[in-house]
Amino acid sequence: MKANAEVDLLIIGGGINGAGIARDAAGRGLSVMLCEQGDLAGATSSASSKLIHGGLRYLEYYKFRFVREALKEREVLLAISPHIVWPARFILPYENGLRPAFIIEAGLLLYDWLAPRKRLRRSRRIALRGTSEGAPLKQHFTTGFVYSDCRVDDARLVVLNAVDARERGATILTRTRCVVARREDTLWHVSLLDAHTATMTTVAARALVNAAGPWAADVFSDASGYEPGKKLRLVQGSHIIVRRLYAGDRCYVLQSEDRRIIFVMPYETEYSLIGTTEVSFSGDPSKARISADEIAYLCACVSRYFRMPLSPSDVVASYTGVRPLYDDGAKNASAATRDYVLNLDAPPKGAPLISVFGGKITTYRRLAEDAMGKLSPYLKPPQDNCWTAAAPLPGGDMEDGNFDRFLRALRCKYPWLKAEIATRLAHAYGTRAGVILGAAKSTADLGIDFGAGLSQAEIDYLIAQEFALTPEDILWRRSKLYLQLSNDQIAAVRAYVEAHTRTSEHPNA
Repeated sequence: MKANAEVDLLIIGGGINGAGIARDAAGRGLSVMLCEQGDLAGATSSASSKLIHGGLRYLEYYKFRFVREALKEREVLLAISPHIVWPARFILPYENGLRPAFIIEAGLLLYDWLAPRKRLRRSRRIALRGTSEGAPLKQHFTTGFVYSDCRVDDARLVVLNAVDARERGATILTRTRCVVARREDTLWHVSLLDAHTATMTTVAARALVNAAGPWAADVFSDASGYEPGKKLRLVQGSHIIVRRLYAGDRCYVLQSEDRRIIFVMPYETEYSLIGTTEVSFSGDPSKARISADEIAYLCACVSRYFRMPLSPSDVVASYTGVRPLYDDGAKNASAATRDYVLNLDAPPKGAPLISVFGGKITTYRRLAEDAMGKLSPYLKPPQDNCWTAAAPLPGGDMEDGNFDRFLRALRCKYPWLKAEIATRLAHAYGTRAGVILGAAKSTADLGIDFGAGLSQAEIDYLIAQEFALTPEDILWRRSKLYLQLSNDQIAAVRAYVEAHTRTSEHPNA
C-alpha cells in the first residue's frame, strides 16, 4: 500500500454493501480504496439465508415498494451473475390455523404481479399428497403453494464485487482496520492499521463511506467528533446444517407457530440448510454464536412439518450473523424494516460522509447506486453514470446468461473432470473456471489434490486473485468445502496456505 495515499473515495467495510459501492465507484472512474478489518464477507454477508428474493412476508407489513424494488433487483442479479445466482422453486405447505389459504394465494398473486419476470415461473396452488413435493412432509399436509425466488452464494457475491472493483482500479485492503478518521476541511484523514504487517498508514480521502455493517455506529466513536445520528437494531440470525432431508432441488417454506418463516433448502449436495432465527443482539458482533434455544427452535419447526423428526444431535454445522437493521421502532425483530437508510453528512465546506444503515443482500447494487447518487454532487467532476445493472460480474459473461449451456461447454472442454467438480467450479467461477483449469489434460496437471476436487491450482488462484489469506477464507467463504474434507485434508490445506502466504507478496503491499 502506498504511504500517505490520496483517493476520491475511501470505504470502510468489506461486506456486500462496501464491496458493491467500491465496484460502482471504480467503474465511474473514481480512485477508490476499501479497507476491511477481517476477510471480505467475514461477518454478516457470509451468514445470510443465501437468498435473492423480494421478501414475500413483507407484504403483510404493506411494504409494497420495498418488495417491488427487491424483485426488480432479483432480475438484474440473475442477468449479471448467472453462475452464483440461480432460480429455485419454494414449496409452502398449507397449515390449518395459521395464515388462511386465501391470504397466501392473494399474497402470491401480488408477489407475481409486482415482479418483472423473464426467467422465473409463476406461483400456483399444488396438491401434496402422493407427489414428490409432498413426499418429505407429514401426511396431513395435503395442499400447498409453490412460487419462485433465487438462491445465491453470498460470500462469493461479495468477493466478485471486490474483484471487479480492483480490476477497475480500486485498492482493496483486507485485514486492515480503520483506527481513526478525522475530517479536516475538504478531506478526511484516515489512519489504517494493516494487521498482517502491523504498519500504520494515513490516507486522505475526498469522501468517506461508512459501510461497517453491525459496527457502523461505532466507527466514529473515538476522535472524529462525528455522531451518525441514526440507530442500528442488531438482530442475530442463526442457521443450522444437517444431513440432506430429502432428494431434489426444491426448497421449503415453513410457517412457525409464532408466524415467522423458516426456510429448508438443499445445501452443498449432501446437506440441508435451515434458518433463520431472529433474536435481538447486543455486544460484540464478532462473538455472536448460535444458542441452544435457537437450535431447538429450528429443529422443532422442521419436525412439525417433516416426516423425519429433527433433533439438535442431527446438526453437523451452524453459523450466526448479526444483521445491522435500521431501527424504525418496530415492536419485534421480524417486523423491523429490511430497507436501507443512507445518512449523508456534508458540511458546506467539509468532506462528505455517507453512513449505511440496514439493507439486505438482494438490494446491495441499488444501495450502491443510491449512495453514489448522493455523493455525486460533491465529487469533481460529478460522477452520475449508472452502469452496474448491465455489466456482468466476473465470470458472469455467459452467452445469453445461460448457465446450463456454459456448464455443458465446460464439461465438453474438460471431459476428464468429474461432473460434480465441474458443476462446483462453474457455479463458483463461471467463465473464469477456465483460468484455473487452463490447458490441463488431467487432474494431475492441477497440482496437489486436497480432496473434494480442491486442487493446488484453485488455491493458488484464490490467493492470487480473490484476496484469500487463510484456510478459513478458502474453505468457508470462497467455497464450502470444509463440509466435505476430513480433518487430515483440512490440515493439509492449512499447511499449504500458510506456507504459500508466508512466501508470497501480501495483497496489501
